[in-house]
Amino acid sequence: MTLVDVTHGKGSTEGVVTITLADEANRNALSAALVDELVEALDETDADPEVRVVVLTNRGRVFCAGADLSERSRSRNHVGDSSVKPVDPALLFSRFRASSKVYVGRIAGHCVAGGMGLAAAMDLAVVVEDAKFGFTEVRRGVAPAMISVLCLPKMRPTDAAEAMLLGNRMTGADAARLGLVNRAVATEELDTVVESFVADLLAGGPLALAATKQLLNRVPDMEISEAFAWTADLSAALFRSDEAKEGMRAFLEKRPPSWSV
Repeated sequence: MTLVDVTHGKGSTEGVVTITLADEANRNALSAALVDELVEALDETDADPEVRVVVLTNRGRVFCAGADLSERSRSRNHVGDSSVKPVDPALLFSRFRASSKVYVGRIAGHCVAGGMGLAAAMDLAVVVEDAKFGFTEVRRGVAPAMISVLCLPKMRPTDAAEAMLLGNRMTGADAARLGLVNRAVATEELDTVVESFVADLLAGGPLALAATKQLLNRVPDMEISEAFAWTADLSAALFRSDEAKEGMRAFLEKRPPSWSV
């Protein structure tokens, strides 16, 4: 059974790939099998120079229920059993930040625990406002450990403390208010907003988008002198690129650049 579907866009969405979590029966929990298929899909999209934007979404009422607790339980109870493969979510979560592609989360369902980390790993994310979110780990006797690496930089410390220590459920609208996602919208508006994000991204140059991802991910962790030196080098390299020359020519000639669809 296929747990992850991959669809390539055509026409106006050429260069866009949609990856769909499709393990409805298991609430798209991060089982070893689903993670393997998802990482394989990421490998393919990252290696394809024609792919510029990746939309990650879900089938069913749950975007991602976090870790597969039944699988984790079997792993603990069968020490040394090679048939029970442990999952390292860090290998998955770190992929999105390292990729040159822009990832857009189309979160059309509930999202809890490790699913919150998956949502926060997106470069941009739109959620349905009435979906249930939550850092529920403390209610299971564990902590939101690895996903805190992704979520804490997006949240105020007081908000993070309340959400993670209390373990209460929240709505998609709350998740947007806390900065974990970009927008929370009514279900009937979800596709319109996601399509708007994708269209705007396709209007940007591929190298420019990749460079901007680097800025967003690296500059906040740099000392100011290091940041100015690194960004100066990056800016100079971009201005020398064929993409920048085409972009400036297109602007002066009042026409769309070659990469615009």
